[in-house]
Formats: sequence, structure tokens, C-alpha cells
Amino acid sequence: MARLRRRPSGLYEGDFGLSAVTERLSASAERVDEAGARGLAAAVADDCEGEGAVELGVDLLCLLDSTLPEEVIRTAWLAATRHRFDPADWGMTVRGWLRRLADLYPAHPRGKAHSYKPESSPSTIDEEELCESVIREIRTSAPGLTHAMAHSGADAPLPGSVPEALERIVRESDGELGFRLLLRVLKTYQVPVAKDQYDRLMVLDTRLRYPGPLVYDGLNVQWPQIDTTRRDATGDFGFSELTSWFTGHWHDHTARETVRQAAANDDTAQTPGSSAALLFQDTVRLLESPLSTDTITTLWLAASDRGFSIDRAGIDARAWLETITEVCRERLREVAPSYVPVMSPLRADCTGPVLRAIHDVTPLLVDRAVSPGWHEIPGPAAAEAMEQVVTRVDPDLGYRLLLRLLQVLALPLTEQQYARYRTLGEQLGYGEFHVSELELLVRQV
Repeated sequence: MARLRRRPSGLYEGDFGLSAVTERLSASAERVDEAGARGLAAAVADDCEGEGAVELGVDLLCLLDSTLPEEVIRTAWLAATRHRFDPADWGMTVRGWLRRLADLYPAHPRGKAHSYKPESSPSTIDEEELCESVIREIRTSAPGLTHAMAHSGADAPLPGSVPEALERIVRESDGELGFRLLLRVLKTYQVPVAKDQYDRLMVLDTRLRYPGPLVYDGLNVQWPQIDTTRRDATGDFGFSELTSWFTGHWHDHTARETVRQAAANDDTAQTPGSSAALLFQDTVRLLESPLSTDTITTLWLAASDRGFSIDRAGIDARAWLETITEVCRERLREVAPSYVPVMSPLRADCTGPVLRAIHDVTPLLVDRAVSPGWHEIPGPAAAEAMEQVVTRVDPDLGYRLLLRLLQVLALPLTEQQYARYRTLGEQLGYGEFHVSELELLVRQV
């Protein structure tokens, strides 16, 4: 029978449970004695005001209640901890060591929800599907893992095959624990992970409702070259995404620092440097376009909800664009020094549909303005500037700026309008959350 899974407490920032104990042990520079290992386990148990103790207890019970032989558990334990703590050195079996921890951190079987907040929602994957998915990834990783471990310089050989031990843990103990232990050994031995496998691991991450970095932190992903034609991000990107960074409370940083943060804000599915490359491409296109400086100023002020009033600060719009490109170059030199910017082809096939979308809402903007009452930008003026982007710069960028304007003005939309925006977003390859941000604007009839 599939076991109900609820996501771990939202307070977790990374790994938890027994896999978190192995993470701390494997990070030790030297071998750890029993007292040190107990201390590291206690630190994991103290996580999230004691929530960690319940998660640790659940994992321990999953292993101890299984019929897995000592050799299998020992193989997985020594691999995940990088031999930093071997219970045999202290006169114990691995099962005996886990039993001592279980006496300190008792737990109820997984699925009883003792370790989760009442409002936590269940994961969207059942045990059988999870196990099959994890086993697929174990088998995919087996050659690379075996090679990496053979060249790891370990002091002593393991009693068995690590991929086989992990697979048995998944089948005979718990799929979720097996998944986290797989991630742990992949990270510990820096096993290369291809992008397609990484994407599958992140799907499991999402369906299990894990804390964000649990999968990707420390994973040796073999990223493809930066490609501005790819649409890996789930939300907005480029110049339109940058404008959102300047709404609200960004003033804890300088304008340049805020651009730097946006340029470094790669989506977890993106090759590092992609955000900077996409922002650079949009900005260069605007900078080299025939648009007037006043039109570019209007675009910036409207899409950023006048969060950074370059006109009031005496900053020329094209000088501001130059600053943005400089920051993007700095970021790319840091993370992708070999990258040579290449402008992706324009989506001319979308020019008509984007213009129709702008014309569709323009009559609704007559009585609306960005920053009403303080150097306001009339809605029609903002729409006209975006229309120029579509026809004279890039229809894709023009559409993304239109979506930003709709959010800034909180313009009520019909179901039909929203459906058309989603269809056009899909045509342009946008991520699943890019257009869905407008859903809150749909009028409830």
C-alpha cells in the first residue's frame, strides 16, 4: 500500500534526517569517534526547534524495521559518510549504532504526520511510483558512481556494491530515504550528473515538496553551454524580470547591486550565467535600437512601477542600460568566462499576436496610470512604448513587458484574456509560472 507523504516542515533549508547526519559526517576532515558522531546526530535532531529529531527517528525506524542485512546497510552507510565514522571501530554493527540513535530519537512510522505541520500538503507521488523513479536514477548513476568511488582514495573497500545497496534500501525500506542517500553519495563523490538526469531529480524534488536546495546544492551537474534560446526558467527573465526587482523595498542595496543580484538569480534549471546572458541580450537590443531615449525611459518607469525613477535622479536611460550591460559582463566573466554573447533569432511570427494583445488592453488603460499622483505615466503611453518594442526591437521582450505592465496596474482580466495570454506564453516557450502570475487578476464572476 502506498504511504501518504507530507512535505517536511517549511523551516528546513536543506537536507534532514539520517541523510543529513551522513552529510555532516562526510564533511569532516578527519575520522570521527563515537562521541563526535553522536554530537553531529544531535545537531541534526535540534534542527527546526526539534523537528529534526522526528525526521531522524522516522528514517531510523524505516531501516531498523526492514529485513535488510547488515552488509547492505553498512555499505550504504560507509559510502554516504565517506568512511568518516565506522561503528565497527567502536565494537558495533551499523544496525547497533542506528539502534542507539533510535533510542535517543524515537519516531512513528512515516505517514503518521508527526513530523509535519498540520497545514502541510501531501506530496504528489506515491510510494510505488517514487521507488521506481529513484531506482531508475540509481541505475543511471551506477557507472559514474562506481568509477568515482574507485578513484576516491578510500582507506578500505566497501562490503558490497553501493548502487545495489541503495536499490535494496529503496525497495525494502523507504523510497524517500533511498533518494536522499543517493543524492548524498552523488555529492560526496562528485559524480557527474547530466542535465537530463538533473531535471528528473528536480521533478522528484518538486513532487516530494522538499526544501529548495536539498537536491541541487553540491550536485556536480554537467551544465550545457549557455543558450539564450532555451526557456528553462519557470518565471520571468531578462529585462522584464529585472524591472520587478526595482518594485517594493529594494533600497537596502544600490541600484547597481540590485542589478547584480538579478543577473546572478539563475533558476535552478538554468546553466549558471543564463540570467545574465538573457538580461544582457534584452538590454543590448534596447540599447542599440532606434527607440528614443524618452521611450526607453517610459518603458523602464512603467515596468518597474517607478521603483527606480531614473528621470528624477537625472540618469539618462541609455546610460542606465550601459550600467546593466556592464554588470552582466561582470557576472558572465565570473561564472562563464568562455561564453561569447550571441543574439538569438527574433520571433517575428509572434509580432501580430503580441500587437493584438496590446491593442486588446489599450482601451482599458485610458483611465489608468503608473504611479498615479506622482509624476505618473499614463497607461496608454506605456502601452504605446511597448508597441514600439514589439515592432522595432523584439516582440518577445515586448510581450514580457506587457505582462509586467498588467501586473503593475493590477488590471482586471477576463478568463478569455488570461487564456489567450497563456496560449501565447506557451507559444513563446515561457515557464509554467511566468504567465500564471496574472491569474490573480482574473475577475471572479
